[in-house]
Amino acid sequence: MTSFFQRLAERRRFGMRPGLDTINRLAERLGHPERELAVIHIAGTNGKGAVAALCESVLRAAGYPVARYTSPHLVRVHERYLLNGAPVKDAMLEAAAREVEEAVLALEVQPDAPETTFFECLTAVAFVLFRQAGIRLAVLETGLGGRLDATNIVTPLVSVITRIGLDHCDWLGDTVEQIAAEKAGIIKPGRPVVCAAMPDEARAVIAAAAARQGARCIDAADAVSAAASRSTLAGQTLTISTQERALPPIHVPLAGAFQIENVCAAVAALETVAACGLALPASAFVTGLASVCWPGRFQLAAADPNVIVDGAHNPDGARAVRQSLKSCKVKAPVALIAGFCGDKDALAHLRILAPAVKCAWGVATSNPRSLSADQTAGLLRMAGIDTVASAPGVREALDAARAWARANNGVVLVCGSLFLAGDALVALGAYPWPVTRRDDNELLKACPPYPVHNLSVER
Repeated sequence: MTSFFQRLAERRRFGMRPGLDTINRLAERLGHPERELAVIHIAGTNGKGAVAALCESVLRAAGYPVARYTSPHLVRVHERYLLNGAPVKDAMLEAAAREVEEAVLALEVQPDAPETTFFECLTAVAFVLFRQAGIRLAVLETGLGGRLDATNIVTPLVSVITRIGLDHCDWLGDTVEQIAAEKAGIIKPGRPVVCAAMPDEARAVIAAAAARQGARCIDAADAVSAAASRSTLAGQTLTISTQERALPPIHVPLAGAFQIENVCAAVAALETVAACGLALPASAFVTGLASVCWPGRFQLAAADPNVIVDGAHNPDGARAVRQSLKSCKVKAPVALIAGFCGDKDALAHLRILAPAVKCAWGVATSNPRSLSADQTAGLLRMAGIDTVASAPGVREALDAARAWARANNGVVLVCGSLFLAGDALVALGAYPWPVTRRDDNELLKACPPYPVHNLSVER
């Protein structure tokens, strides 16, 4: 599969151009398929994908046909589009892409028409796919930001804003308050918004934005109580209660303390939707939370030795990994495999992880914006890790790190990029869906590189 996405790549449309004019024009050309959807719309710095997966899983367990659109993909572009829990098939994706491409070409012959970006096209494909599949209930994750994100042409049943941190600062601002203001741009007049656990200064910005829109702001921590009675690398047993119900203990297969916040945000959003008339029995929460699938997020991907794969790519994500190692009582020495895209503050990330790491390998990911293995190895040394090597590829790094872990009764942690997480899951045979082709990531090779952080300057 190919055609449309390959042509997009060849035309180098990966650059960011925040704004809603082009996506609105494209949606109009397509007959506004987004207006046929009842949507849960999710923005945030960390956790929005997990919240999307949790919401979608519970809705499916309640018997509703439901679609999910998330980004980026770990391995195949298909996984961005889940229809009733499964990645879209080639034929359906091709049909939707063909319809979008025809609309794009028709628009671009108009005078002064801007080129449609890659993400705008992907988002339009989602709306068309869902219409073609006859699905009217969707969970949508923003790509970057919120206010000017291509997904922000929907009017949702409820908006959700997950934890805010410093990421994509070049686009969103260099303070938590500025980033929160961009994320809060998904709040719509009169539509409720769920606010996950986050810094007080970010919460204040979101509450003020909700007030301006006449939107009820729901604090997930106040609306939902969740406590873990058992936490392991395979997940955690949670006792969850809301104003409407008390659920029995549920084993949620998402490890890491940070996931409790995401569960609370998802449950709060679902209770808000239920209050609007969508029937969600307790059994749907129990079954949906227990069967959620969200790979590459503090995932136990292999055993003997244990290999943990996490896509954390910013300092807040690194802190969550450290906290999760502690909550899961991981006391074994850690062998780290790290790889980063060049637009991330990799050194700050690694300095947070370094105290828990005994040895490390630097690798390049499959993304063309990736730092080289040697660049990452240099950052690992600057972060204070003494035993460091570079590896020619992810498989070689895994072989070396697993051998070290077996010899030292240790664990392996793969961290730094969602692209690296995808590469590692495929290498380990832990990717949850069939991998029939690997050419989807080839389209990323046309992506222009972001500036690489100066590796010679201490931060």
